[in-house]
Amino acid sequence: MLNGITNYFKALPPAETIREGEEVKGVYTRLRWSVFISATIGYSLFYVCRLSLNVVKKPLVDAGVLNESELGMVGSALFFTYAIGKLVNGFLADRSNIRRFMAAGLLFTALINLILGFKTSFFLFTLLWGMSGWFQSMGAAPSVVSLSRWFSNRERGTYYGIWSASHGLGKAITYIGVAFIVSFSGWQWGFWGAGLIGLAGAIMLALFLHDSPESKGLPSIADYKNDHAATGAKDKSVGSLQKDVLKNPAIWILAISSALMYVSRYGIESWGIYYLEVQKGYTTLKASSIVSVSAVSGIVGTMIAGFISDKLFKGSRNIPVLVAGILNVCSISLFLFYPDGHPWMDTFSMLLFGFAIGILITFIGGLMAVDIASKKASGAALGLVGIASYIGAGIQDMASGILIESSHYTSASGVEIYDFSTVKFLWLGAALLSMLLVLLVWNAKVQE
Repeated sequence: MLNGITNYFKALPPAETIREGEEVKGVYTRLRWSVFISATIGYSLFYVCRLSLNVVKKPLVDAGVLNESELGMVGSALFFTYAIGKLVNGFLADRSNIRRFMAAGLLFTALINLILGFKTSFFLFTLLWGMSGWFQSMGAAPSVVSLSRWFSNRERGTYYGIWSASHGLGKAITYIGVAFIVSFSGWQWGFWGAGLIGLAGAIMLALFLHDSPESKGLPSIADYKNDHAATGAKDKSVGSLQKDVLKNPAIWILAISSALMYVSRYGIESWGIYYLEVQKGYTTLKASSIVSVSAVSGIVGTMIAGFISDKLFKGSRNIPVLVAGILNVCSISLFLFYPDGHPWMDTFSMLLFGFAIGILITFIGGLMAVDIASKKASGAALGLVGIASYIGAGIQDMASGILIESSHYTSASGVEIYDFSTVKFLWLGAALLSMLLVLLVWNAKVQE
C-alpha cells in the first residue's frame, strides 16, 4: 500500500516523444499559463479552507461551542501540524507529481471543513483542525516547485510575487464571501461554504496543473530560456542541495524572522475580527469587512513586490523588505492603539497592514530563501522557512487565546470587559523584532 501511494505521488518521468520547433513555443506558453493560474487560484482556496475558523470565532463563543482558550488551542493545532508539514512536504514536493500532490491536499482539507460544519466536541474539533493543518501544508511547496519547474530564474521574482497574491485573494473570499454567508446562515456555513469552495478547487487543480515541462515532452525551463544554474549547483543531487539548505545560516535567520513576522501577521488575521467585535463593538459582518480590506491591499503588495525588486533593484529584496517592515509596525500600531470609534482609521490601518504583510510574505516568507537556495531545493528552502513561520503562528494563537480569556471579566453591572494590553505588545513586538532580524541577511549571496 505504501509503495502504491509513493508511486502515485512520484514525479512523472520525461515523455518519450520530444516536441520540436515552433510547436514547443505554443505548447510551453499554453501550459505555463495553465500552471500559473491554477496554482495561484488553487492556493488561494487552501486559504479559504484555513481561514474559515477566523470568521466564526465569535459565533462559536456565543453559541457555547468553544471558549477563547479552546479556540486558541484549536487554532494552534493547525499551525503546529502545518509547520511540521511545511518542512516534510517541502522536501517531498521537490520529488513529487505536483498536480496530484496539491490536489490531494486541497481535497482533504475541504472534506474536513465540511465535517466541522456539524457540532463537535472540543477534542474532535482540535483533532480534525490539526489534521487539516497537515493537508494545508500540501499547498505552498507544490506551488513554488511548479514555478521553479516552469519559470526561469530571471522571471522568478515577478511570477512569485503575483502568485503570492493568492494569500490576499483567499482572505478576500473568506472575509467577504464566507462572512456574508455566516451572518445570514450561522457559523456552520462558515465551514460548509469553505469546504464546497475547496472541493471545486481540488477538481480545478487535477485538471489544469501540470507536473513538469519534461513530462509533457518539452525541454527543461533552463534549456528553453537559456537560464542555467551555477555549475557547482547543477551537478549536485537533489538530496545534496537540500542538505545545503539546512547548513545555510542565512536561511535559518530568514526562518526566525519569518516566524516573528507570522506572530504579528496571524495575531491580526486570527484575532483581528474578534478584537474589533469585543473591543470596538463592531458586528461580525462589519468587523470582517474592515479586516477584509487587508486582503485587497495585500494582493497589490504581493503583485508588485517581485516586479519592483526584479526591475528596480536588480533582484535585490533588501530595500523593499525594510520599507514593508516599517509599514507593518506602523499599521499594527494604528490598529491597536488609535482611539476607538474611528472606523475610517481602522480601515486605513488594515489597508496599510495588508500591503505591508503582502510584501513581507512574498520576501521573508519564501522568496529570499528560494533565491539563496538552488532551484532543485526550492521546496526544501520554503519548507524550512515554513516550519519556523507556523511554529511562530501556533505559539501566537495559543498564547493569544490564553491572554485574551485571562483578561476577560464581567463587571458588577453585568458588562463583559476585555483587556487586550498584553496581547497587543506581543503582536507589535514580534513585528518589530522581525524587521530588525532580517537586516542580518542584507548581504546574503543569491544562488543563480
